[in-house]
Amino acid sequence: MLQQPFFLPPLFVPNSLNTPSIHLIFAEKDHMENPALMSLLRQTNGEKRSKAKTILRMFKLFPLLSSGCKMVALLGRPHKGLLTNKSTTTGTLFGYRRGKVCLTIQDDPKCIPAFVIELPIHTNTLHKEMATGLVRIALESETKTSKKKLLEEYVWAVYCNGHKAGYSIRRKQTSEDELHVMQLLRGVSMGAGVLPCPSEKESLMDGELTYIRGRFEKVVGSKDSEAFYMINPDGTSGPELSIFFVRGQ
Repeated sequence: MLQQPFFLPPLFVPNSLNTPSIHLIFAEKDHMENPALMSLLRQTNGEKRSKAKTILRMFKLFPLLSSGCKMVALLGRPHKGLLTNKSTTTGTLFGYRRGKVCLTIQDDPKCIPAFVIELPIHTNTLHKEMATGLVRIALESETKTSKKKLLEEYVWAVYCNGHKAGYSIRRKQTSEDELHVMQLLRGVSMGAGVLPCPSEKESLMDGELTYIRGRFEKVVGSKDSEAFYMINPDGTSGPELSIFFVRGQ
Protein backbone atom coordinates (compact mmCIF):
# COMPACT_ATOMS: atom_id res chain seq x y z
CA MET A 1 0.00 0.00 0.00
CA LEU A 2 1.31 3.45 -0.89
CA GLN A 3 1.95 5.71 2.07
CA GLN A 4 -0.38 8.71 2.13
CA PRO A 5 1.50 12.00 1.99
CA PHE A 6 1.41 14.01 5.18
CA PHE A 7 0.17 17.60 5.05
CA LEU A 8 -0.38 20.18 7.79
CA PRO A 9 -3.73 21.97 7.76
CA PRO A 10 -3.27 25.47 6.30
CA LEU A 11 -4.28 27.02 9.64
CA PHE A 12 -1.16 25.62 11.31
CA VAL A 13 1.43 26.29 8.60
CA PRO A 14 3.87 28.78 10.19
CA ASN A 15 5.70 31.58 8.45
CA SER A 16 9.02 30.30 9.84
CA LEU A 17 10.15 27.01 11.35
CA ASN A 18 10.32 28.24 14.93
CA THR A 19 7.50 26.37 16.69
CA PRO A 20 8.77 23.32 18.68
CA SER A 21 5.57 21.32 18.09
CA ILE A 22 5.84 21.87 14.33
CA HIS A 23 9.47 20.77 14.44
CA LEU A 24 8.40 17.53 16.12
CA ILE A 25 5.74 16.76 13.52
CA PHE A 26 8.12 17.38 10.63
CA ALA A 27 10.86 15.33 12.26
CA GLU A 28 8.61 12.32 12.78
CA LYS A 29 6.97 12.33 9.33
CA ASP A 30 9.51 13.69 6.90
CA HIS A 31 13.00 12.94 8.21
CA MET A 32 13.43 9.99 5.81
CA GLU A 33 11.66 11.67 2.91
CA ASN A 34 13.17 15.17 2.94
CA PRO A 35 16.82 15.38 4.07
CA ALA A 36 17.00 19.01 2.86
CA LEU A 37 14.22 19.94 5.29
CA MET A 38 16.05 18.28 8.20
CA SER A 39 19.20 20.22 7.31
CA LEU A 40 17.21 23.46 7.39
CA LEU A 41 15.71 22.56 10.76
CA ARG A 42 19.14 21.82 12.23
CA GLN A 43 20.42 25.15 10.92
CA THR A 44 17.41 27.00 12.38
CA ASN A 45 17.84 25.33 15.79
CA GLY A 46 21.55 26.13 15.75
CA GLU A 47 20.80 29.82 15.10
CA LYS A 48 18.31 29.85 17.98
CA ARG A 49 20.85 28.34 20.36
CA SER A 50 23.47 30.85 19.20
CA LYS A 51 21.09 33.77 19.82
CA ALA A 52 20.19 32.40 23.26
CA LYS A 53 23.86 32.17 24.23
CA THR A 54 24.42 35.75 23.05
CA ILE A 55 21.54 37.01 25.19
CA LEU A 56 22.85 35.14 28.24
CA ARG A 57 26.30 36.66 27.77
CA MET A 58 24.74 40.14 27.66
CA PHE A 59 23.41 39.65 31.19
CA LYS A 60 26.80 38.67 32.65
CA LEU A 61 27.54 42.35 33.13
CA PHE A 62 31.08 42.53 34.43
CA PRO A 63 32.84 39.64 32.65
CA LEU A 64 32.04 41.25 29.31
CA LEU A 65 34.29 44.19 30.05
CA SER A 66 37.83 43.38 29.01
CA SER A 67 39.37 46.64 30.17
CA GLY A 68 38.83 49.31 32.77
CA CYS A 69 38.28 51.84 30.01
CA LYS A 70 35.42 49.81 28.53
CA MET A 71 34.05 49.23 32.01
CA VAL A 72 33.78 52.94 32.71
CA ALA A 73 32.18 53.53 29.32
CA LEU A 74 29.56 50.80 29.67
CA LEU A 75 28.72 50.61 33.34
CA GLY A 76 26.57 53.07 35.16
CA ARG A 77 24.69 51.90 38.19
CA PRO A 78 23.34 48.50 37.04
CA HIS A 79 19.82 47.38 37.80
CA LYS A 80 19.95 45.91 41.30
CA GLY A 81 17.89 42.89 40.31
CA LEU A 82 20.71 41.63 38.08
CA LEU A 83 23.38 41.69 40.80
CA THR A 84 24.04 39.72 43.96
CA ASN A 85 25.93 39.87 47.26
CA LYS A 86 25.24 43.52 48.04
CA SER A 87 26.69 45.04 51.21
CA THR A 88 28.09 48.35 52.44
CA THR A 89 31.66 49.32 53.19
CA THR A 90 33.74 52.44 53.87
CA GLY A 91 35.91 53.98 51.17
CA THR A 92 38.37 56.87 51.56
CA LEU A 93 40.28 58.87 48.95
CA PHE A 94 42.95 61.13 50.41
CA GLY A 95 46.22 62.78 49.51
CA TYR A 96 48.33 65.93 49.58
CA ARG A 97 47.23 68.58 47.10
CA ARG A 98 50.50 68.34 45.18
CA GLY A 99 50.75 64.59 45.60
CA LYS A 100 48.86 61.48 44.48
CA VAL A 101 45.62 60.01 45.75
CA CYS A 102 45.45 56.99 48.04
CA LEU A 103 42.42 54.71 48.13
CA THR A 104 41.51 52.62 51.17
CA ILE A 105 38.60 50.24 51.65
CA GLN A 106 37.44 49.20 55.12
CA ASP A 107 34.60 47.08 56.41
CA ASP A 108 34.24 49.65 59.20
CA PRO A 109 35.90 53.04 59.89
CA LYS A 110 37.48 51.61 63.03
CA CYS A 111 39.07 48.63 61.25
CA ILE A 112 42.46 48.34 59.58
CA PRO A 113 41.97 48.84 55.81
CA ALA A 114 41.47 45.63 53.83
CA PHE A 115 42.69 47.31 50.64
CA VAL A 116 45.20 50.16 50.27
CA ILE A 117 46.65 51.51 47.03
CA GLU A 118 48.24 54.75 45.83
CA LEU A 119 46.59 55.64 42.54
CA PRO A 120 48.49 57.24 39.63
CA ILE A 121 46.08 60.20 39.89
CA HIS A 122 47.10 63.57 41.32
CA THR A 123 44.89 65.00 44.04
CA ASN A 124 44.27 68.23 42.13
CA THR A 125 43.16 66.18 39.11
CA LEU A 126 40.70 64.21 41.23
CA HIS A 127 39.28 67.44 42.68
CA LYS A 128 38.67 68.77 39.15
CA GLU A 129 36.92 65.54 38.15
CA MET A 130 34.79 65.65 41.30
CA ALA A 131 33.69 69.17 40.36
CA THR A 132 32.04 67.75 37.23
CA GLY A 133 29.72 65.70 39.44
CA LEU A 134 30.65 62.29 38.02
CA VAL A 135 33.77 60.26 38.82
CA ARG A 136 34.27 56.64 37.80
CA ILE A 137 37.54 55.01 38.78
CA ALA A 138 38.29 51.59 37.33
CA LEU A 139 41.05 49.21 38.37
CA GLU A 140 41.82 46.26 36.14
CA SER A 141 44.06 43.35 37.04
CA GLU A 142 45.53 41.84 33.90
CA THR A 143 45.95 38.46 35.59
CA LYS A 144 44.14 35.87 33.48
CA THR A 145 43.81 33.06 36.01
CA SER A 146 44.21 33.34 39.76
CA LYS A 147 43.12 31.60 42.93
CA LYS A 148 43.35 34.88 44.86
CA LYS A 149 40.36 36.93 45.83
CA LEU A 150 39.91 39.85 43.47
CA LEU A 151 41.09 42.56 45.88
CA GLU A 152 44.15 40.49 46.77
CA GLU A 153 45.67 41.07 43.32
CA TYR A 154 48.75 43.32 43.39
CA VAL A 155 49.18 45.07 40.02
CA TRP A 156 46.37 47.22 38.66
CA ALA A 157 45.84 49.34 35.56
CA VAL A 158 43.95 52.46 36.66
CA TYR A 159 41.41 54.47 34.66
CA CYS A 160 39.62 57.69 35.64
CA ASN A 161 36.51 58.65 33.70
CA GLY A 162 37.62 56.54 30.78
CA HIS A 163 41.21 57.79 30.60
CA LYS A 164 44.08 55.50 31.51
CA ALA A 165 46.11 57.04 34.33
CA GLY A 166 48.80 54.37 34.68
CA TYR A 167 49.58 51.40 36.90
CA SER A 168 49.58 50.92 40.67
CA ILE A 169 50.64 48.22 43.11
CA ARG A 170 48.47 47.39 46.11
CA ARG A 171 50.26 47.92 49.40
CA LYS A 172 50.98 44.82 51.45
CA GLN A 173 51.16 46.93 54.61
CA THR A 174 49.63 50.25 55.59
CA SER A 175 52.21 53.06 55.83
CA GLU A 176 52.56 55.43 58.79
CA ASP A 177 50.98 58.31 56.88
CA GLU A 178 48.01 56.13 55.93
CA LEU A 179 47.59 54.95 59.52
CA HIS A 180 47.74 58.61 60.59
CA VAL A 181 44.80 59.40 58.30
CA MET A 182 42.83 56.33 59.41
CA GLN A 183 43.31 57.34 63.06
CA LEU A 184 42.13 60.92 62.41
CA LEU A 185 39.06 59.62 60.58
CA ARG A 186 38.30 56.85 63.06
CA GLY A 187 35.01 58.45 64.08
CA VAL A 188 34.03 59.75 60.63
CA SER A 189 31.60 57.72 58.52
CA MET A 190 31.33 60.20 55.64
CA GLY A 191 32.55 63.65 54.76
CA ALA A 192 35.23 65.68 53.01
CA GLY A 193 37.75 68.27 54.12
CA VAL A 194 41.32 69.00 55.21
CA LEU A 195 43.29 67.03 57.81
CA PRO A 196 46.28 68.04 59.95
CA CYS A 197 49.55 66.89 58.34
CA PRO A 198 51.85 64.54 60.28
CA SER A 199 54.59 67.18 60.10
CA GLU A 200 54.90 70.85 59.13
CA LYS A 201 57.65 69.97 56.60
CA GLU A 202 55.31 67.74 54.59
CA SER A 203 52.62 70.43 54.67
CA LEU A 204 55.01 73.01 53.17
CA MET A 205 56.27 70.62 50.48
CA ASP A 206 53.06 68.90 49.37
CA GLY A 207 50.27 71.22 50.44
CA GLU A 208 47.20 70.42 52.49
CA LEU A 209 46.15 66.86 53.24
CA THR A 210 42.61 66.46 51.90
CA TYR A 211 40.17 63.57 52.10
CA ILE A 212 36.83 62.31 50.81
CA ARG A 213 35.16 59.52 52.78
CA GLY A 214 31.83 57.83 52.22
CA ARG A 215 29.78 54.73 52.63
CA PHE A 216 29.76 52.59 49.50
CA GLU A 217 27.33 49.99 48.27
CA LYS A 218 29.47 47.00 47.38
CA VAL A 219 28.15 44.82 44.57
CA VAL A 220 29.82 41.55 43.60
CA GLY A 221 29.15 40.65 39.98
CA SER A 222 31.37 37.55 39.94
CA LYS A 223 34.66 36.34 41.39
CA ASP A 224 36.35 38.57 38.80
CA SER A 225 34.31 41.75 39.21
CA GLU A 226 33.20 44.04 42.01
CA ALA A 227 31.80 47.56 42.08
CA PHE A 228 31.52 50.20 44.81
CA TYR A 229 28.91 52.98 44.54
CA MET A 230 29.12 55.91 46.95
CA ILE A 231 25.91 56.48 48.92
CA ASN A 232 24.97 60.14 49.34
CA PRO A 233 23.10 61.07 52.55
CA ASP A 234 19.33 61.15 52.17
CA GLY A 235 18.00 64.42 50.88
CA THR A 236 21.35 65.69 49.62
CA SER A 237 22.84 65.86 46.16
CA GLY A 238 26.53 65.35 45.63
CA PRO A 239 29.04 64.00 43.14
CA GLU A 240 28.44 60.47 41.89
CA LEU A 241 31.52 58.41 42.69
CA SER A 242 31.90 54.79 41.59
CA ILE A 243 34.89 52.46 41.84
CA PHE A 244 35.11 49.29 39.72
CA PHE A 245 37.44 46.31 40.06
CA VAL A 246 37.77 43.71 37.31
CA ARG A 247 40.15 40.87 36.59
CA GLY A 248 41.22 40.07 33.01
CA GLN A 249 39.16 37.38 31.27
